[in-house]
Amino acid sequence: MRLVTYRHGQRESFGVALDKGIVDGGVALGGRFPDLRSVLAAGALPELARAVRGAKPDAALSAVQLLPPIPNPDKILCVGLNYVAHREETGRGESEYPALFTRFTNTQVGHGEALVRPVASTELDYEAEMAVVIGRRGRHVRREDALSHVAGYSCYHDATLRDWQRHTHQYTPGKNFVATGGFGPWIVTTDEIPDPSKLTVIGRLNGQEMQRSGTDLLIFDVPTLIAYITTFTELVPGDVISTGTPAGVGFKRNPPVWLKAGDVYEVEVTGVGVLRNPVVDERR
Repeated sequence: MRLVTYRHGQRESFGVALDKGIVDGGVALGGRFPDLRSVLAAGALPELARAVRGAKPDAALSAVQLLPPIPNPDKILCVGLNYVAHREETGRGESEYPALFTRFTNTQVGHGEALVRPVASTELDYEAEMAVVIGRRGRHVRREDALSHVAGYSCYHDATLRDWQRHTHQYTPGKNFVATGGFGPWIVTTDEIPDPSKLTVIGRLNGQEMQRSGTDLLIFDVPTLIAYITTFTELVPGDVISTGTPAGVGFKRNPPVWLKAGDVYEVEVTGVGVLRNPVVDERR
């Protein structure tokens, strides 16, 4: 299934995207769940699948605004320097452990929504990534059990204000300006993507390919990340893990390439789809 959260007119709901439109999951499940996160928490994805099977779309895709598939995650955890080629282009050495940082919920925008370049910086950089969405609560999860805790996969654009990222050795400021993280267009469930190590992540700026890598080249793969993270915190349904970006980022190009108003950046993950976000300047 392709799980979405969307706005249709004045109403916000969640559902399943089909080729011909969206089936309203809130209605199909009898109004028992307020959002997609609560569906995951209840373990109700099989019920949702049965409810929408054979249903006619309630709205055309072109008639809705897609929001971040999980607009209210408890946690957004991102992984830095998780491809060898990207680590090498930044001049960083090997690490025994994954580099983790957090994003805030208000940094996220959905497919088609604009990334906002803030007035505080002109160094907005692109980062195409594969995201993991947690479907089952877990603490101290063994690596061999980790994928059973995943609901599905999505595209993530972990755009970064490089100058603010370099203010100190902590990543937080450069990763948490409002409306700088694209997420979507939907979550593809694990029955359609049983192995996240066989995907390809591609980033395109105005149609030109800037990044590409297979997820088999992740330094710390999805099971390793889940096992490591759940050693220090509990993952709960709806949590998002963005797994890191391939080489080719803008600040390592000569001259550097920064996102500017009018640009469009696309993140494609094979088997998932394409997340597309235009860029606008912040207004004050």
